[in-house]
Amino acid sequence: MTKKILLYGINFSPELTGIGKYTGEMAAWLAARGHQVRVVTAPPYYPDWKVGAGFKNGYTVIASEARQSTKSGSLVVYRCPLWVPPQPGGIKRLLHLASFALTSLPVMLRQIIWRPDVVWVVEPALFCAPAAVVVARLSGARAWLHVQDFEVDAAFDLGLLRGKFLRGLVTGAERWLMRRFDVVSTISKRMHQRLLDKGVAPARALMAVNWVDLAGFKAEGRGDPGGSGYRAELGIAPDAVVALYSGNMGGKQGLELLAEVAKVIAARAPLPQNTPVGGPPSGRLVFVFCGNGAGRADLVQRCQGLGNVQFLDLQPAARLPDLLAMADIHLLPQRADAADLVMPSKLTGMLASARPVVATAHPGTELAHVVQACGVVVPPEDPQAFADALLLLAADPDLRQRLGAAGFLYAQAHLDKEAVLARFEADLQGLFGR
Repeated sequence: MTKKILLYGINFSPELTGIGKYTGEMAAWLAARGHQVRVVTAPPYYPDWKVGAGFKNGYTVIASEARQSTKSGSLVVYRCPLWVPPQPGGIKRLLHLASFALTSLPVMLRQIIWRPDVVWVVEPALFCAPAAVVVARLSGARAWLHVQDFEVDAAFDLGLLRGKFLRGLVTGAERWLMRRFDVVSTISKRMHQRLLDKGVAPARALMAVNWVDLAGFKAEGRGDPGGSGYRAELGIAPDAVVALYSGNMGGKQGLELLAEVAKVIAARAPLPQNTPVGGPPSGRLVFVFCGNGAGRADLVQRCQGLGNVQFLDLQPAARLPDLLAMADIHLLPQRADAADLVMPSKLTGMLASARPVVATAHPGTELAHVVQACGVVVPPEDPQAFADALLLLAADPDLRQRLGAAGFLYAQAHLDKEAVLARFEADLQGLFGR
């Protein structure tokens, strides 16, 4: 049975990374299944922290995306203005999130007349949760909160916010809000347990993992299985070993580690003096850092003078499989104090590309549990251990092949887009049988 579904969140398509990517894909999938979908969101700004070209920072319903009609479903997207700080920090980030919650409130209240069946809101930003609950209750809809990041815990653990009293106040409000929802879902087992620890009733706590479109990531028969197009564009020899980081360059990633690792590798195997920056010799370990975000400028600065590092902007979604196929090894740094507060969304594509992963995580965390079967897990903030793992994989193509194949099988079994979204739709329909 088709439903009226109201999606509410600050990030949405055409953003290429993180929450915007997944919410955009979910909205399009639900509309294609025949549901009537409305989205209240902001203009795209992430991860560059500036409003995207072709979008204005105001109230809009863009014609090209306002009515993407399918055979029976529809998708309408409402954009609301917000304040976008060029350099987000603690209080600036709070004001940024609050600005969207404020400007989107009248648009959300208008949806009461539409009478949605489900109001689905994503965290971040928790600032949006109160409006979602109000609209759901006044329209007779079910209320669903989906937690991509535990932003409150992360803000304090990462030092963006401080103070014992403030933390108690904010976490208390978070727990109260979560209990107002009919369903609270999240993306990993450890994050699911955290929901229970925050007082969400087990019957209302669900798993709704992030997905990957495996159609573009075939283990055999890919049009560009080795990413040769990207290697040619970057001047990288076909037999060079490429270590790739691709994704948002923000605060939770601990990207400064990548610069330290590149320095360690360069010191062990220095490039010949005449080697150009854009053309490492064959057989060498080459780093490619692809992405945008608030932390990119600092990473570029830290890599100054390193001939084994190249930078790329975020690439179009259509080229993502070829970009990830260029890698021989994927890099997944993560700050220790972000463990189990977030599950890196970029991991899904890494696994689907059938390439091994080197990740930083403490034993016992969910990230460590997933990666240890398809890559190498090293302690956070330890460039020497990270470099050792890279050199181990770089010297053993058979090991890389085995670990990469294991990652693809995991993605096939747990992360396939059609299967994950079909389970989500079934859970959504199950709301009305309760």
